[in-house]
Amino acid sequence: MKFELVFIPYPGISHLRSTVEMAKLLVQQENNLTISFLILPFLSGNAAAASPYVEALSAASNDRLRYQVISGKDQTTSKPEPTTLDMHIENHIPTVRRAVQKLFDHYSTQPNSPRIAGFVLDMFCTSMMDVANEFHVPSYLFYTSSAGILALGFHIQQLYDADNYHVRESDFEDSEAELVVPGLTRPYPVKCLPHGLASELWLPIFVNHARRFKEMKGILVNTVAELEPYVLEYTNTSITPPTYSVGPLLHLEPQVDETHEEILRWLDEKPARSVVFLCFGSMGGFSEEQVQEIAVALDRSGHSFIWSLRRSSSNILNENPEEFKNLEEVLPKGFLERTQERGRVIGWAPQVAILASPAIGGFVTHCGWNSLLESLWFGVPTAAWPLYAEQKFNAFEMVEELGLAVEIKRYWRGDHLGGVAAVDLVKAEEIERAVRCLMEQDSDVRKRVKEMSKKCHAALMGDGSSRIALQRFIQDVANNMALASS
Repeated sequence: MKFELVFIPYPGISHLRSTVEMAKLLVQQENNLTISFLILPFLSGNAAAASPYVEALSAASNDRLRYQVISGKDQTTSKPEPTTLDMHIENHIPTVRRAVQKLFDHYSTQPNSPRIAGFVLDMFCTSMMDVANEFHVPSYLFYTSSAGILALGFHIQQLYDADNYHVRESDFEDSEAELVVPGLTRPYPVKCLPHGLASELWLPIFVNHARRFKEMKGILVNTVAELEPYVLEYTNTSITPPTYSVGPLLHLEPQVDETHEEILRWLDEKPARSVVFLCFGSMGGFSEEQVQEIAVALDRSGHSFIWSLRRSSSNILNENPEEFKNLEEVLPKGFLERTQERGRVIGWAPQVAILASPAIGGFVTHCGWNSLLESLWFGVPTAAWPLYAEQKFNAFEMVEELGLAVEIKRYWRGDHLGGVAAVDLVKAEEIERAVRCLMEQDSDVRKRVKEMSKKCHAALMGDGSSRIALQRFIQDVANNMALASS
């Protein structure tokens, strides 16, 4: 029997890319499956259709994998541009409902058409469950981050609903308390909590998401069974829906233009594992004072480097960081001249292409989950510099729980989503020490990363753990369809 899943990803490029990669694997694995994507406008107000990536997806639509861009102009509401991602998603419920109704109507008139078997919703799109329920189809969750932060979210939701979660936004970063989180092998310091799990504004939103996660028929997670075994053991034996570890889901097509070809040629001339790469994601930027500290650390370290450098934004939800207009004014005097043979300071970086180079020996990263998975895929050890969202948890998990990254500092105050003024300055001495540790050629971290890289590749092979999980998900979707028909 032919069947179809309706995918509704969160309209952010990192979420969208991993969701698309999962969809590609699903249709490769099951010939009777088709997938329709409904792509919402970006939160920044920019039309999704204007994104080169989304344009490429639309052009690649076929009978098995289709992409429909939902226009913001189609909204029936006259509400102003929302200030939170939840409001943004909810404002598009009427448009999504109409798009799904068109699918049902079209298939009802076509012979041998697929049956819509359910929705696959991003972790931030749980309100779209209401639309799925209206059409009497189940919902499945795609969790684009780690199984560890999923487990932490469930644990906090249970504490919150039992009136036993007493973390306060005003002082959690000074707390000495610890949480015993199921699935983690060691206590989790409250001061390492992501800001959203302490915020008076965001905590109730994340708790509500966790409640709705439990209403799903299953949870697909962008992780690897061999990477987070204890967490997945917990999620698969607890009150949560079935969990499928289907990662690493990576968009590995290099995005390189003429301006970056010189960088890659420069890397080709460097010895293996000799260059440290600093890159902090699409929303990562720094103040001039922090730039000075990083530059001093790189200068003193003596290592070759590629540094993707951008200015911090005062509101990164609506405005991405921009490049500094004059590096000479921002960097220490003489820095560019002293390091011209062993360093390159650039703006936006083709991260995948750079990490794939044999010359890269270490990666200083903001700990976005996609970036961490990419580093593991290419066998590059990381130094953890979390900036926002769940990245403080990712840093704790990679450094302390898994031993797959080196520490710059253990506790990170502030969050870039809360404004630059709230973020502590990281001193040159701390950065230099971490870079030297990161670039040690025979370190235990490097050995563990190399071994985990092999496991990540094996997981996506024919009999690998992630391929098996994908097949189990497909079978469960088919079983749920059969139960609904009986």
